[in-house]
Amino acid sequence: MRALLTICLCFFASVSLAEEAPVGQNLDIELNAASQTNDGCQLSFVLINGHTEDIQQAVFETVLFDTSGAVIRLTLFDMGELPAARPRVRQFVLPQTQCSDMGQILFNGTTSCTADTLAKTACMDGLNLRSRTDIKVLG
Repeated sequence: MRALLTICLCFFASVSLAEEAPVGQNLDIELNAASQTNDGCQLSFVLINGHTEDIQQAVFETVLFDTSGAVIRLTLFDMGELPAARPRVRQFVLPQTQCSDMGQILFNGTTSCTADTLAKTACMDGLNLRSRTDIKVLG
């Protein structure tokens, strides 16, 4: 019985740690949800900073495309502070935008990537992007 309890505790501890473990020496961004609100399309991103140190500020220049591939707009997503190896959720409402009209989001580059000793390119180098929605995410 004690052995079974130890195995179970080890399993749950590893699952818990995996949820907060870094994904590598890069930044992981997932478009987790796109919800229509009265104000516009609300995008929810889950981010994990896989670097060994905190990022004080990460601001991305993004390009939004409609479902036919035409540019809807260029905008900045300020992801704020991203502590190392910790998940963070950021939400943005795109005024006067229908989620159903959006086909792709391109992470075009950064206007700010601030960390004590990381390179200024740390937010884009090895950027890992994915989407749980019908909207594609590219970088």
